[in-house]
Amino acid sequence: MQLRLSVTLSLAILIVAMVAGVFAFVSAFDEAHEMQDDTLRQVAVLFDRQHMTLRYPEGKGIAGDDEESRLIIQHLADGSNASGNDDDTAPLPFPTTLADGLSTVNVGGEAFRVLVRTTARGERIAVAQETGARDKDARESAWRSLLPFLVLFPVLLLVVGDLVRKLFRPIATLSFEIDQRAEQELHPINESHLPTEIRPFVVAINRLLARVANAMENQRRFVADAAHELRSPLTALSLQAERLAGADMSAVAHERLVPLRRGIERGRNLIDQLLTLAKVQSETSTPTSPVSVHEVYRRVLEDLLPLADIKHLDVGVEGEQDVRVLINEMDLMTLVKNLVDNAIRYTPQGGRIDLSVVMDNGTALLQVKDSGPGIALEERARVFDPFYRSLGTDEAGSGLGLSIVQAIAQRTGARVSLGFADEVQNRGLRVSVWLNVAKG
Repeated sequence: MQLRLSVTLSLAILIVAMVAGVFAFVSAFDEAHEMQDDTLRQVAVLFDRQHMTLRYPEGKGIAGDDEESRLIIQHLADGSNASGNDDDTAPLPFPTTLADGLSTVNVGGEAFRVLVRTTARGERIAVAQETGARDKDARESAWRSLLPFLVLFPVLLLVVGDLVRKLFRPIATLSFEIDQRAEQELHPINESHLPTEIRPFVVAINRLLARVANAMENQRRFVADAAHELRSPLTALSLQAERLAGADMSAVAHERLVPLRRGIERGRNLIDQLLTLAKVQSETSTPTSPVSVHEVYRRVLEDLLPLADIKHLDVGVEGEQDVRVLINEMDLMTLVKNLVDNAIRYTPQGGRIDLSVVMDNGTALLQVKDSGPGIALEERARVFDPFYRSLGTDEAGSGLGLSIVQAIAQRTGARVSLGFADEVQNRGLRVSVWLNVAKG
């Protein structure tokens, strides 16, 4: 629309400028001729009023006399006594039958503009000038009248282009602002600084954002309520399964009870993950404070070390330098716990998991690396989707861990990247998280 408006206005300006230029040129050309004709009249009147007498020049002309632009005055009757048929000598051979007034006469191949006047003494005089010089002066005057158009036209095009860009700048700014929003930022757009013409459009967008926010809130509330309602019966089932395991039963019954208890435990983990995901998605902002990354690592490893010991995994923290980041402590705990839990689940028996934190261009870089199979390049865009699990793995999981990590990162302004822990063999997963460092 901006391009079409600029082109349309430019074409309109071009057409108007051309029409106005042609009119100005023709008008100036005609006006110059009228002024030249008026000069002939003034000379004839001056000759009559001053009762001047005529004497034709002989010999060389006067210095500075321009033959093309000179004015010639002679008695019209002297045209019959002209010594030549050209304009080099005076008098010129004008027809003696010319009527009073203005006319154009050809003499010796040159056109002359001739004014014939009868004086008070009854003499008929002719005041003449070559039309070539007259036309040259008229054209120069007409071209000078076009100079303002020639100067103003490109300036006006630049002004119109700049004006159109400035008029559309609020729309471009609004588009950039909306494009930079995170998925959870559904607050209304401020339309107070926008032009009146696009405010109804922005108001409609705000209404749509409100409906989307309401729908998303209802969805999150439903997930949270459903998970909360399922937690109690699954907890009861887990307790009953534990009591059943202590009862006297056959070996076959014990064998069948094991997958039942595992299924109940997976259900409980899934519900806990759903509640966590609903919580991090519903909270638009949380209070932040300086948090020690190593302290969070220590608390997470205390909780998950029993799971790592079952698989004989070597889990540890690399480096001694601690970094304090500006984030909500529970958000960082949840983020790190999900990353380490995923690493424990997908790292094979006897594998290795390393946690680290370093400074990277003024930000804190947290990394969790494991010796598992890693994530293929084509799957990395999808692993952040809820319930998506990498193909070719038999490890039980909910597929919500990285979704929770991504939701926390988007809300806190962090950045998450996936890569191979071993770049040579393309194995192992390296999750990198960039966080803001606490000041002071």
